[in-house]
Amino acid sequence: MKATWNGTVIAQSDDIVTVEGNAYFPAAALDRTYVVDSDTHTTCHWKGVASYYTLDVDGKKNPDAVWYYPTPKAGAEQVKDRVAFWKGVKVEA
Repeated sequence: MKATWNGTVIAQSDDIVTVEGNAYFPAAALDRTYVVDSDTHTTCHWKGVASYYTLDVDGKKNPDAVWYYPTPKAGAEQVKDRVAFWKGVKVEA
């Protein structure tokens, strides 16, 4: 599978974990060239606290379009060291 935004491949991997309809890619598959740390955090009642990255592709920014759980709660270990996408990022096979 691959994740693209603004015509650029952001991540690509065959090792995908699907949770709640979202494809979680290995963190190592994320092209760090296109991400900037974000100060945004949200909380999921069963996965824990999510952190975010902002995409920056060719000078265009997509704030908080990538999320991950640095320390997922017990029962959500399958998302550890993985990232997922939203906000217009296309994920497809």
